[in-house]
Amino acid sequence: MHSKRMKRLDSRAAWGYVFVLPTLLFVLIMNIWPIINSVYISFTDASGFSTPHWIGFGNYVKIFHSSLIGSASINTVIYAVVSVVVGTFLSLILAVALNEKMKGRAVFRTLYFLPVVSTPAAIAMVWRWLLNKDFGLVNYVLSFFGIKGPNWMGDPHWVLTAVIIVGIWSGIGYNMIILLGGMQDIPSEYYEAAQLDGAGKTRQFFNITMPLLSPTLFFVLVTSVIGSLQVFDLIFVMLDKSNPAISSARSIVYIFYDETFAKGNQGYGAAIAVVLLLVILVLTMIMMKLQKKWVTYDK
Repeated sequence: MHSKRMKRLDSRAAWGYVFVLPTLLFVLIMNIWPIINSVYISFTDASGFSTPHWIGFGNYVKIFHSSLIGSASINTVIYAVVSVVVGTFLSLILAVALNEKMKGRAVFRTLYFLPVVSTPAAIAMVWRWLLNKDFGLVNYVLSFFGIKGPNWMGDPHWVLTAVIIVGIWSGIGYNMIILLGGMQDIPSEYYEAAQLDGAGKTRQFFNITMPLLSPTLFFVLVTSVIGSLQVFDLIFVMLDKSNPAISSARSIVYIFYDETFAKGNQGYGAAIAVVLLLVILVLTMIMMKLQKKWVTYDK
């Protein structure tokens, strides 16, 4: 009897592997192999359709001596820090507000989530019009308050700010929904007990909501950091390549795209992608290590 049961379990396990195999092959072909191939190409002088030659760490040396990469790295870090901090904070505020019982709550949730289902190109095009220095709606509204709106996309001092604003606006709905789901997963008994003990809304938020929401908040922070370090589409659509202020907004991924697809330097572009991958990997590992100090998984 025992042997028959073991054979039945082995048969089920075998069928399980059969059903999982197509997905594993898809991941291997579409994700793992491109990474391996990119790492190999990064050590060559691959360019266009010519035969690549092994050059070792030549592309990586070029990266660390490039002033263009240096300025793009600063832009990317500024974008990541501001968009993650401000975006997460605003998402949390909206999630708390929409978690309360109020009229039109479903409508507000839908409105805030709309940018998430819109394509980044469409969002960038709309904001490109809104932030136009001559006939944009933003500067038009500012004029009612006696404020002369800046040249958002033409002034080197404002162009990165414009991209950050659009980035925060486009991502706030997604993070809000994730945080809202985390809040609704918190047992209501905790709040009922806190009310009986005389705890107000503020005390409940910091002593109940924040600790129990910390795993969801950690997920939002990790995904936001990874996404912000890969910003490209907003910059590419909002700013023309001939824009004199584009050097103040170019990101690492923008440089990767320009080198790989515009200039045809696949080897150099692959090296940029590998460096960015390693940076994201290290940051994620650090965040995973630090989360043990503030994330609460017990409910």
